[in-house]
Amino acid sequence: MFDRLSDLNRRAFLDGVKTLSPAVPATFSWGLVTGIAMAKSVLTVPQALGMSLAAYAGSSQLAVLPLFAAKLPLWTILLTAAMVNLRFVIFSAGLAPHFAYLPLRRRLVLGYFNGDIIYLMFQKRNFPTGYQPGKEAFFWGMAATSWSSWQVSSIAGILLASLFPDNWGLELAGTLALIPLIVSAIATRSTLAAVGVASVIALIALDLPYRLSLPLAVAAALLAGTFVDVMAEKLGTGRKTSGAPRRAENSAPHLTDAEPLNPSFDPQPSDLDQSPVSPKRTRSAR
Repeated sequence: MFDRLSDLNRRAFLDGVKTLSPAVPATFSWGLVTGIAMAKSVLTVPQALGMSLAAYAGSSQLAVLPLFAAKLPLWTILLTAAMVNLRFVIFSAGLAPHFAYLPLRRRLVLGYFNGDIIYLMFQKRNFPTGYQPGKEAFFWGMAATSWSSWQVSSIAGILLASLFPDNWGLELAGTLALIPLIVSAIATRSTLAAVGVASVIALIALDLPYRLSLPLAVAAALLAGTFVDVMAEKLGTGRKTSGAPRRAENSAPHLTDAEPLNPSFDPQPSDLDQSPVSPKRTRSAR
């Protein structure tokens, strides 16, 4: 299947694999922790394997395990999982302008493979919206890397749970591995505000039921980032209309809007002719 891709899509796919590779240790650690937790819960091995493949969402999987053990009603378990995964609605809304031209079935598949780190890395590239040669292949390169590393580690944790002592601190290892990835994504003032506000809200609301701290932190982050963007735009407009030029010389470094990042799979002129809709042929003039 890989050989059937165009040269551009192969380069884009491999670029996606390379882009997500630094996150593999963190993903592997969290998958291992989740698999061990499922194996040591009330779930049977087939049930744990089924949850790993069907859910593919470590946070919600860990959140519902105590609820299964307490034999709470199914609606409570589903509500908790929905609250934890509410952030994926925002991720999907962020990806929609990029893949709106695809059929619904393909967009649903993309939604299943989307994840926190994948969305973060994809948005960091600042792709233009709409169709662009290689962009979907780049996403699939990241998705394949993340999904395979997660499933391998999760299944290993399920099948080999008895070999891993509880005092190894794998949860901390996964958290430490994620921190550099999050810090590297803070490229603008709005992102810095969103991360700071989300961290505070998540800590304050930590004891709320149904893991409500996660959607609250996400909502607060969106509001904080939007507020900073609006204020920056107003201040920028005010400076332009004031007529007073400001010298930028010897100014201290500061966070600004991120510059668009050129992908390493630069489209060639022949690649730009490949569109999702077959172009109409026109007759040449005689």
